[in-house]
Amino acid sequence: MAELQDIGAFVAVAKHGGFREAARQTGNSASQLSEAVRRLEAGLGVRLLNRTTRSVATTDAGQRLLEQLEPALGAVESALDVVNGFRERPAGRLRLNVPLSAAKLILPRILPPFMAAYPEIQVEVNVEDSFVDLLRSGCDAGIRYEERMEQDMVAIPIGPRRQRFAVAASPTYLAGHGRPKRPQDLLQHICLRGRFASGAMPAWEFEQRGKKIVIEPAGPLIVSLGGGAELAVDAAVAGSGMINLFEDWLQPYFDRGELEPVLERWWPSFSGPSLYYPGRRYLPAPLRAFVDFIQAMRW
Repeated sequence: MAELQDIGAFVAVAKHGGFREAARQTGNSASQLSEAVRRLEAGLGVRLLNRTTRSVATTDAGQRLLEQLEPALGAVESALDVVNGFRERPAGRLRLNVPLSAAKLILPRILPPFMAAYPEIQVEVNVEDSFVDLLRSGCDAGIRYEERMEQDMVAIPIGPRRQRFAVAASPTYLAGHGRPKRPQDLLQHICLRGRFASGAMPAWEFEQRGKKIVIEPAGPLIVSLGGGAELAVDAAVAGSGMINLFEDWLQPYFDRGELEPVLERWWPSFSGPSLYYPGRRYLPAPLRAFVDFIQAMRW
């Protein structure tokens, strides 16, 4: 059992690229993981990890061992989880990797009733908008849109099936700058832009009766898409410019009159997000419970 724990420590450190991140993901301390890896290396008589002050990487021997261990440990985990099926209620941890939009617009309706129905399942949500390898991140499932989904994954709908991007501005801004009548008019307006972690800045897209228009507006504020979205919304409410964001995100501001819809007939719609996960024969009990729960929901 001690050897299995040391092996698990090595796999966690190798997968997460360091002791601190592995400690955060596993709930152990970095010193405990370090000691476990040293014990494993001493027992095998081979160095498995190259350590520097800034990074940790597998040696050739460590990489070969990792490649052999991952499927074996996955099989052991699946075998142990079969016992979960005999419990009255499933238990364990469910790890989700989701973009900020899903954390704000999708999960608030799902997680409270799910946690009430399955109090013995601990849900861990990792919110990030950058593209991640679901398996290497240690997550059971993720939420993404089609164009950013990993290949060879099972995907099921979660949340509304159609969504729209909306353009909005405050009454103060519109009173001082006028209301655009067509997408091209935005080139003469102050617009609040967003940038992906990759550095790409998405254009503003519009569609009406099959006609598509793509605009590259300008403005004094650029925020990181995801974490900086609320700052852009606050700036729009304050009258600093126009914003382009999920309609559902902006709807409360429309309801309160803090923002007004702009060019609503041109708002493009797109398919809603999906929950995706590896196509394994036996799903971990917490993930199976979550999948069944969202499939029974109505949006």
